[in-house]
Amino acid sequence: MYWRCRELEFDGVTGLFCLVFVLDRIVVCGSLDFTREIGKIRRSLERMGFEVVIPKTSEMILDGDVSFERILQEKSSGDIVDRAIELDPLSYYYDAIRNSDKVLVINLTKNGVEGYIGGNVLIEMGYAHALNKPIYLWNEIPELPYRDEIQIMQPKVIDKDLSKLE
Repeated sequence: MYWRCRELEFDGVTGLFCLVFVLDRIVVCGSLDFTREIGKIRRSLERMGFEVVIPKTSEMILDGDVSFERILQEKSSGDIVDRAIELDPLSYYYDAIRNSDKVLVINLTKNGVEGYIGGNVLIEMGYAHALNKPIYLWNEIPELPYRDEIQIMQPKVIDKDLSKLE
């Protein structure tokens, strides 16, 4: 929410006139491997007037607080679990989803799967669905063992077109 105020005069009376703008808050979900794309999409959404929340680790990578390569090393060594316990990304994201207007899932190609949606994102989608938040997919629903579960949540596929966000 933000304010724009201006002093105006009308019929000889001067007063402060303010408009309150309420921005839609959108939570962007996606694999850490999609961090660069998530950053580009965040900037586009912000230009459209959205308040945007992205995954905490993606934000740290994009802000230069940690390198993507370091995260990959932590994933391969198992140290990523310690980082996740410290940052508690699920609680952070549950709060963000609860306080959002909608959820956008960035589902690109990963490990040879077009439209990949991993375990954490599936959990986040399920939580958003339970809260009756609209869920949007960047690409089509992937061919994964849990495709039916995704279909049951009835996400809207926007085919990389942010103007389709309602």
